[in-house]
Amino acid sequence: MLESTHKANRISTVFLLLVCFQAFHSIEEYIGKLWENFPPATWLTGLISEDRHLGFLIINIGLFIFGITAWYYVVRPDHILAKFVIGFWLFIELVNGVGHPIWTIMQKSYTPGVITAPLLLITAVYLITLIYGGKARSSR
Repeated sequence: MLESTHKANRISTVFLLLVCFQAFHSIEEYIGKLWENFPPATWLTGLISEDRHLGFLIINIGLFIFGITAWYYVVRPDHILAKFVIGFWLFIELVNGVGHPIWTIMQKSYTPGVITAPLLLITAVYLITLIYGGKARSSR
């Protein structure tokens, strides 16, 4: 469990915000046709469908549905699996938040997802501090 009710509510709210930011991020990637520009996305969407556009939609709509469902049934009620689900989501968002700017620097031009990537990174780091910040202070 995630500890106090107040802290669990804040974590739940920030997790939901992170899921919503991921949706905006996916929209930016969709507009920029990420599946045509980023080799890992091309590969991953191809695993889902020969039509990579469709594969991208399936993956990202599925990710959003998973995020909202996880928030409602696991994170919001502070289920015992909440830290695991949040950790999985944090991994995705930290990779996005760091990976997109690095890719943009390497390309020396705009890449789909780079505008919203900082929202993911900042929110993910804030969520980490909500979960683990108090523990570091209390152990001194």
